Amino acid sequence: MAKVIVVTSGKGGVGKTTTTAALGAALAQGGQKVCVVDFDVGLRNLDLVLGAERRVVYDLINVIQGAAKLSQALIRDKRIETLSLLPASQTRDKDALSEEGIARVIAELRKLFDWVICDSPAGIERGAILAMRHADAAIIVTNPEVSSVRDSDRIIGMLDAKTVKAERGERMDKCLLIARYDPARAARGEMLNIEDILEILSIPLLGIIPESDEVLRASNLGTPVTLSNASSIAARAYCDAARRLNGEDVEMAIPSDRKGLLVKLFGRRAA
Repeated sequence: MAKVIVVTSGKGGVGKTTTTAALGAALAQGGQKVCVVDFDVGLRNLDLVLGAERRVVYDLINVIQGAAKLSQALIRDKRIETLSLLPASQTRDKDALSEEGIARVIAELRKLFDWVICDSPAGIERGAILAMRHADAAIIVTNPEVSSVRDSDRIIGMLDAKTVKAERGERMDKCLLIARYDPARAARGEMLNIEDILEILSIPLLGIIPESDEVLRASNLGTPVTLSNASSIAARAYCDAARRLNGEDVEMAIPSDRKGLLVKLFGRRAA
């Protein structure tokens, strides 16, 4: 049975879709069966990041409404056999999502994969709530700025109230992934530092992804950064995060292009 993870945030543009693709690819490269699901109905970007936009025939809404079988909508990645995509609809709105339909699709995906990673839309509206509704755990993606961290704190509250696990009185596992981090700017006080973010949000740290042109380049190429340039600092940071997600004990560090991957080690436990 798959473990269902929601990748979420309160603020848009923090790197959720990039993170979903990169972590999904990294886990699949390890031989595990992974499905990434795009819940951003009406916008749909996960297919672009994976380079599968021309292969979309059926989508999540088609499956929910019974117009297509799940097997018809799933798109297998051409580079990694164990990675699949369930795309969102680009022509419908989030009102087409139903809780019953989502529950059924997630239940089907659990039987087919080891990991189901749900790319949530930003914010606290219906699509975001349904994306997190049936998750076993959550990755909160935040940038080192006050507004992003504040919105992430709001999302943590929703995860503790709006999910099936919360309603059963069970604990939702949550971890933090900090994206677009620049240690030099943090040292100058131009962005929040890691300790400040962890103090505010008080959840385990999964990984720190540096500000990197390689991430943008990979997205424009339609390839997860973990595949487009596996030796880049961002790719290595995502791969380390995927290993932690998989239960490995991987040392946490602040990534930096100038000084290499290990700049400063933390005493805090990783997720």
